[in-house]
Amino acid sequence: MTNTDTSPTEEATPHTDGLAARLVVDRGSFRLDLRLTAAPGEVVALLGPNGAGKTTALRALAGLTPLTEGALRLDGRTLEEPSHRLRTPPEDRPVGVVFQDYLLFPHLTALDNVAFGPRCHGVPKAEARAQAADWLDRMGLTDRAGAKPRALSGGQAQRVALARALATRPRLLLLDEPLAALDARTRLDVRAGLRRHLADFEAVAVLVTHDPLDAMVLADRLVVVEDGRIVQEGAPADISRRPRTDYIASLVGLNLYQGRADSHTVTLDGGTTITTTEDLTGPVFVAFPPAAVTLHRDRPDSSARNLWRLEVAGMESHGDQIRLDLTGELPLLADLTTAAVAELSLHPGRQVWATLKATQTHAYPA
Repeated sequence: MTNTDTSPTEEATPHTDGLAARLVVDRGSFRLDLRLTAAPGEVVALLGPNGAGKTTALRALAGLTPLTEGALRLDGRTLEEPSHRLRTPPEDRPVGVVFQDYLLFPHLTALDNVAFGPRCHGVPKAEARAQAADWLDRMGLTDRAGAKPRALSGGQAQRVALARALATRPRLLLLDEPLAALDARTRLDVRAGLRRHLADFEAVAVLVTHDPLDAMVLADRLVVVEDGRIVQEGAPADISRRPRTDYIASLVGLNLYQGRADSHTVTLDGGTTITTTEDLTGPVFVAFPPAAVTLHRDRPDSSARNLWRLEVAGMESHGDQIRLDLTGELPLLADLTTAAVAELSLHPGRQVWATLKATQTHAYPA
């Protein structure tokens, strides 16, 4: 994926298979402008906060929201290009969609819901139902073929919706928050199954989610969207290790700062410094996990290279630990055990000393 000024059509020319698009949608004060490419067999997750433009992008890919500018090409075929007044209707695109609420037809059985797509493409009824039965078998739902949506569990309905989308053999599979409607336990099981099905899918899959775990587990590549634009993209491990915005850092549970490096010292705006192990020069990011921070009631005699005087601004449970919001010369988050919080008599307004070893930081070019 690139951010050059070449058009999606030009970008797609050397690689006829897969997705190549520039999605531009103007909606008054909001403008979506994304460049997306993906190879067959690749799963791309669009990740971002509410209102970032993820669902608008998915609807544009599906043909449900017209492009204002740009173009959309799939397997070498241009599906939409406003400058050439070209737009393929949604029903004629080789695209399958799994909507957040699944949108199964309530009056049809699971089998007929799945058979609906092939029937719309002209497949005879008996053959379409046979294909649907095969898809339900792949999803482990043979015994639920005669059930209507109201009789299905959330996980079963999700798998029926996925089977319905795949039954048309799409070249682009779109999934809009596919696990959002499920409870925590069901999400765990369905996420594992969805990962297996996506691994077997031979075309392009684009997943929209605000859940970092869904994105990390299901996708080969993450595209992080904020305010209608891509702010970072890459493999899940790379983005987790090198976040470039506060939103991403909060998702992956890191403290993140931007400053200027001179060897092992990074100076932030305002003059606060952080000592790191990396030897860098120029604009950098510095990240470290909340668990790497150690708190003290009194100024410690510590070997840690970083020491700051801070104040406890807030406290909340975070898993089996307590997450503290600290303000002062370097606002940060710190994770402590309940026992440590009690031993230090921590409470909002309490003054503390925070230490951080240079080896616990990670600095990288901005």
